[in-house]
Amino acid sequence: MTQFTNDEAYQNYILPGVSRTFALTIPQLPTSLCKVVSNGYLLCRIADTIEDEPNLTPIQKRQFSQEFTKVVAGESEPKLLSQNLYPLLSDSTLATEKDLIFNLASVIRLTHSFNSTQRNALNQCIKIMAKGMAEFQQNSSLNGLDTLAEMDRYCYYVAGVVGEMLTELFCDYSPKIAHNKKLLQHLAVSFGQALQMTNILKDIWEDKQRGVCWLPQDIFAPFELNSLTSEHYDPAFGEGLTKLITIANGHMKNALRYILLIPASETGIRRFCLWALGMAILTLRRILKHKDFSQSQQVKISRRSVKATILISNLVTRSDISLRTLFYLLTKNIPANNYRLKNFNV
Repeated sequence: MTQFTNDEAYQNYILPGVSRTFALTIPQLPTSLCKVVSNGYLLCRIADTIEDEPNLTPIQKRQFSQEFTKVVAGESEPKLLSQNLYPLLSDSTLATEKDLIFNLASVIRLTHSFNSTQRNALNQCIKIMAKGMAEFQQNSSLNGLDTLAEMDRYCYYVAGVVGEMLTELFCDYSPKIAHNKKLLQHLAVSFGQALQMTNILKDIWEDKQRGVCWLPQDIFAPFELNSLTSEHYDPAFGEGLTKLITIANGHMKNALRYILLIPASETGIRRFCLWALGMAILTLRRILKHKDFSQSQQVKISRRSVKATILISNLVTRSDISLRTLFYLLTKNIPANNYRLKNFNV
């Protein structure tokens, strides 16, 4: 393993290895936020690595997740968790994720160096995420989720709580942002669901290969999700996809509302959010256009599109009118509803 002079140096090194997207967007944030948000993402990635490891039984996953929650809260030793978990990781886990588990103590030392508000935000996020993911992973199957409400809960546990965490950190950073904290926290959950639903739709076939499905059966009835096959496109399945795309686009509208509540002077925070939203919208457009896709690569946006998203977003970051116009132009051909905000706090 590579040796580093300090914990922050390790964090900066490992982030691009576990997420090229966040390694691109997080540096747009103000320096003080960049450090804590990077750490928060790595904590979430560790929780995700535990849940995705095929060598672990459901009981082991639950035990390791509970132990990780204690580690983040400062109630247990990170080195002990790392020593127990690392040898159990299979080749299915990326080398960079194994490295992250091996260097868990370095990540946690940085976590515990932040102020109390930041630590509480990270701790609460991991506490809710670990508990929720363990519940859903234990009951996952190719049959999908029973209802759209269950999909909402799943998206909250894996993405909505991250939105809440980020909002808490943004409000701690800026009193002007904190002025709209209550509404921002509600919109953050919807923003997170917009991004997670896009990922679920994009990764349908890869998830199926892993033996799981996160689509809601009630949206696709009477089509049976366990009969899904990438070889033969079924129009009934396409109708279900369109319904979910419509709902996801409703969440995209809430995401734009969230961004517009961030002061225009906070260009770094706006860009961080805009880039994620822009790439999700372009992905959703591709899925709608190619509902018969058979692998995520077919609907993944190109590097050229990513660069265009960044360039255009940067040009209009400060202008609310331009942002609304751009959003309209990008989503005008995507069906949408006005998704009612819910309180997902559990």
